[in-house]
Amino acid sequence: MSKKLAWLLGLATLVMIGVLLACGSNYNPASDGLVIVASQGAGLIQTFSFNLSSGSIADVSNSVGATANLTCQIAGIPGSLVLNPSGTYVFVIINQTDQCAGSQTGIESFVVNSSGTIPNTGTVTADPNPVAIAMDPSGEYLFVAEGTVGLVNAYAISGGSLTPVPGTFNFVRPTGFLTPNIVSLTTTPISFNMSSSVCTGSPKATQEFLYAVDSENNAVYEFQVDMSTGALQNPPPGTGGVFYFLTGSLPSGVVVDPCNRFVYVSDANSNQVSAYTICNGLATQSSAHCPIPPAVPDGSLVAVTGSPFSLTGNANGPGPMVVDALGNYLFVLNQLSNTISPLAISSVSGSIAGRSVYNVGNQPKAMVIRSDDSWLFVTNFNSPTLSQFAVVPSTGALVPVPATVTDNYPWGVAVK
Repeated sequence: MSKKLAWLLGLATLVMIGVLLACGSNYNPASDGLVIVASQGAGLIQTFSFNLSSGSIADVSNSVGATANLTCQIAGIPGSLVLNPSGTYVFVIINQTDQCAGSQTGIESFVVNSSGTIPNTGTVTADPNPVAIAMDPSGEYLFVAEGTVGLVNAYAISGGSLTPVPGTFNFVRPTGFLTPNIVSLTTTPISFNMSSSVCTGSPKATQEFLYAVDSENNAVYEFQVDMSTGALQNPPPGTGGVFYFLTGSLPSGVVVDPCNRFVYVSDANSNQVSAYTICNGLATQSSAHCPIPPAVPDGSLVAVTGSPFSLTGNANGPGPMVVDALGNYLFVLNQLSNTISPLAISSVSGSIAGRSVYNVGNQPKAMVIRSDDSWLFVTNFNSPTLSQFAVVPSTGALVPVPATVTDNYPWGVAVK
């Protein structure tokens, strides 16, 4: 073989490698995780591959260098997002903007390819005022908080398509309440993580509940989910209406632990977390707060002893929260102090105890933890970066690794 031919073959090989990398071949589903970030600067969705062992991270789709001067890569401003359980579709809140042609407000779905790239489906399901988004554990239904425009909208999922599901609940505004402002929501798990020593009892729930936070009236509302249609109902169906439970000042986030025992609400003004036990009739409910027998399996919330719990370490402005997959630790994102507060959960009472506080970037917006408890990520709106931590499941400690630069103004985040 001539030197010239060898050189040409070598050049062709390098070009091919470059093409493969550009197509997302640096993501290997067998050994890597995938982080999905909605960035508002260029109006796009980015993906990053990370090694499950070392955490080493690299961009897969929409690298920062390639998007620095781009705008309106999708028809609107992306916000919060959620990934379905199989990791095949991601659903993103899109807000209309006059700067993008054809822009409309609603929910857009994106296919998650095996290469880690995520082309959009090209359609947006109109929704009047999407503020926050949650998916039921089965991946069959999507729920959207409507801020001050309404309460919660429900959608049935088929692939990447959404079909509205009318609610059958009766909401009566409590005496003295102002127009609700629904800012966060979460659903209860259907099946338990039986690898967790604290998730004992029935491996499958027969009822599903949705809890929605009202920041205007310092309350959390409870709906029951029709598990066959996704429709939101009174809890339980046939009763007078939607239940409500009082929280601390300016509730901002809500989460249910994976063992279906406790609900936690972050109170942004008081820098506290309100804790409740769920009276659902299951073996995992608290015998200290729910009568057994007779059980009251209506999903009612009862404040645990000591609630609300004050955050330590100068934590300020608690907002989004996640619980690890084993139900041992609650992680609170403090949006004004740019920190994370890990809290140990008592499996018996639901009380929480603080640990060391960890720093993140400027103006953090969203947080997600991988389902195997290995890695935790935070989007930092004003940095703009993606903070990354290795999780120590036995202690709840977080081990920071260097932050990753993202496109400007990252908001929503999901991990596969």
